[in-house]
Amino acid sequence: MTEEKKNKNNSSDDQDMMKLVDNLNRKDDVNLNRRAFLKASFGTTVAIGLATTPFGVMSAVQNDKDDSERVEIADANELAVGEAKNFSYPTEGDTAVLVRTPDDKYVAYNNKCTHLQCPVFYEHKDNVLLCPCHKGYFDVNNGHPIAGPPQRELPKILVEVKDGKVFAVGREYRHG
Repeated sequence: MTEEKKNKNNSSDDQDMMKLVDNLNRKDDVNLNRRAFLKASFGTTVAIGLATTPFGVMSAVQNDKDDSERVEIADANELAVGEAKNFSYPTEGDTAVLVRTPDDKYVAYNNKCTHLQCPVFYEHKDNVLLCPCHKGYFDVNNGHPIAGPPQRELPKILVEVKDGKVFAVGREYRHG
């Protein structure tokens, strides 16, 4: 009886081994295993990253070119301390305001309110930028809202004073 069991076990072991060998011989299992999947995923990720890199570089270079245009706004002595002047930057359709603060610093912002795009004006008496549409107030030193419905700060325009002239030299993209 034990011989029969051994033969039975041997034949079942042989059948199990045949099944395993059959599994190894399946073409689908060889082509679709975990290692092949990971290789393909990694290769695809690298290929997509390399393919999109030139577009990111071109975008960054184009943004630098647009923002690096120097535009003369005013003579440095044209504005007295506490005065403001409207100008266009970076295009004629984008209005902005230049302010010479009581601290004798020049700051400039896009003069469209971040609430509903109404024009923003400088109020020397309170040293704030005011949106008269809904009484929105912005801090003149950093462009952040201090009262009213606006929730976002005014887009800042970078200024530079050189050779007695005030220039707009770029934009500062801020969040928060």
